[in-house]
Amino acid sequence: MSALLIAGIGNIFKGDDAFGIEVARRLAGRELPPGVDLVDFGIRGIDLTYALLDRYDTAVLVDAISRGGAPGTIYVLEPEPGEAAAEELLLAPHDLDPARVLRMVNAMDGRCRRIVLVGCEPETLGDEIEGRMGLSAPVTAAVDEALQVIEDVVADLLARPVGTAASANLAGGTR
Repeated sequence: MSALLIAGIGNIFKGDDAFGIEVARRLAGRELPPGVDLVDFGIRGIDLTYALLDRYDTAVLVDAISRGGAPGTIYVLEPEPGEAAAEELLLAPHDLDPARVLRMVNAMDGRCRRIVLVGCEPETLGDEIEGRMGLSAPVTAAVDEALQVIEDVVADLLARPVGTAASANLAGGTR
């Protein structure tokens, strides 16, 4: 059983929302440390929830995240799950809001106790009707940086078991 999951998250039909999927695709060509699994979850929130409930102690979620920065900005955050409202415990199979998944896992006393989110500021998700295929130029350019950030984060997480203090480079910064 692996202790650490790297989870690519996103929707390929929504432009830069496919960031996590592209990062997972590129990571698949690299050798990962023992005990680390890489999974492209796409929009399968239920599958991610189950994985976090009973298979992993720690997870690195890779996703597009809007925080108001310049498109292509990489963020490293350790979100706190918070309390889940009763209605949040009913998750649609393709509903993947990572914060909601974390609250559900916490409410269900899941095994995963530490989550790091490696996010990228999107430029465009396309329009509601047509969507958009492919990443924008700034997000495409950020993929290589994200790969290095994830390798650094994974090395740090493997060196610090669950329950130890986070290192300074995981404190929620921008890269």
